[in-house]
Amino acid sequence: MAPIQLGSDQEQTGCLSSFFSSCSRTPKQELNEKFVYSAIDPMEQLPAYQDIAQAMDKLDVKCDSELEHIIESAINDIDAELRSISLDLHAHPETGMKEVHAHQVLTDYLESKGFKVTRHAYGMETSFMAEYSRGSGRRVGVCAEYDGLPGLGQGCGHNLIAISGLATAIGIKAAIESGKASGKVVLFGTPAEELSIGKIRLVAKRAFQDNVDVCVMLHPTSYDHQYAAFIAVHDVHVEFFGSPSHASAAPWKGVNALDALVQTWNGISMMRQQLLPTDRVHGIVTDGGQAPNVIPEHTSAFFFIRTTKHTQAPRLQKKMEACFEAAALATGCKVKYTWREIGITKDVVQNQVMADTYAAHMEKYGIKFPSEEEQIRAGGGSTDMGNVSYEMPCIHPAYGIHTTASNHTIEFTAAAKTLAAHKDTIRATKCLAATGVEVLLNEEYYNRVQQQFKENLAQ
Repeated sequence: MAPIQLGSDQEQTGCLSSFFSSCSRTPKQELNEKFVYSAIDPMEQLPAYQDIAQAMDKLDVKCDSELEHIIESAINDIDAELRSISLDLHAHPETGMKEVHAHQVLTDYLESKGFKVTRHAYGMETSFMAEYSRGSGRRVGVCAEYDGLPGLGQGCGHNLIAISGLATAIGIKAAIESGKASGKVVLFGTPAEELSIGKIRLVAKRAFQDNVDVCVMLHPTSYDHQYAAFIAVHDVHVEFFGSPSHASAAPWKGVNALDALVQTWNGISMMRQQLLPTDRVHGIVTDGGQAPNVIPEHTSAFFFIRTTKHTQAPRLQKKMEACFEAAALATGCKVKYTWREIGITKDVVQNQVMADTYAAHMEKYGIKFPSEEEQIRAGGGSTDMGNVSYEMPCIHPAYGIHTTASNHTIEFTAAAKTLAAHKDTIRATKCLAATGVEVLLNEEYYNRVQQQFKENLAQ
């Protein structure tokens, strides 16, 4: 996976770097020629794709060509404005919870387009909600992200995610305004995705649960996946406390905190032999001592753990804690470990019914998707959209932007401002908006979406 970039005051827990690193190569060749990490527990069965496809064929799709034209026209009309906003956000990147400029630009624009805007929503300075409703009916949520990466700027294309959110909401709003659909669309401005904060806090405050029935968003990468697989991630800080002494004159008087850290590192390395192939543990040393001639009295490290499902994480947490405690016992040090206070970033539960609808619209533009199994095998990154997906039906498709570069790289930062990437975003956004409108129009379809959501959670 691409290396995780850490700012001096921020922890880089979010986004999709390992998933997109795998996606930066030619997918079919990579998958056929050698083993590719699978985000599916080998003990679990893949979803019944054929059953889903057959159920989709039986549905009476209501978002017809006339409504598709309304959505496309509404988005085409603001194409130049969206391009300008995207380039502005790309030129002025801001890290998580500091997206002041982006917050101002996006909320001002939405207000000018007739949305009811709530700035600084739910106690976060750079979050917002933008709502439009007409008549009674179902409620579709859309997520926008706009934070950048330390040292890379928009290295994950959040400038494109931001305008995709704007355009999706405006496309759905146009369908409602036409009188052919009724209900509500809500755009959530979700800060600090790269830190896995924004959506988790919004879920904790019931922002999604109390306002929408489904939620959708897109993410740019190197190619197209409607079932993009994102796994759970948790993180832990560990510290060891010993006693300093002169490392040459009186080493026997010291208690070496670095020994405890090395023991931990070795313990984790041996532990990996007994982990599931889908488990991941990776970390860095954040304090290894101050001087080579002083027995270190303090050391620290920072680790991520990842599991296919968030429910599997406690199993791995216990193993990690045993490594910490054993190292402390063996060296005579004291140990302190702290799991992430905000809680785990959950895996994304993609709603196959909505994902297939999105893919069907994309196929009208000539976009071809790998098989579901191939897509899932390429998984491995994480996003706080996962926490939303456990509260309601969600989709988080990945779409290609004419680059072979991995996300979280300088090359992807450059690709995210190209005209080709903009056009790719507009195309995918039209398909996402049409998927959202289907939820508003079609009760049978919505019931199938909800049924699939319940079935997914029961697995």
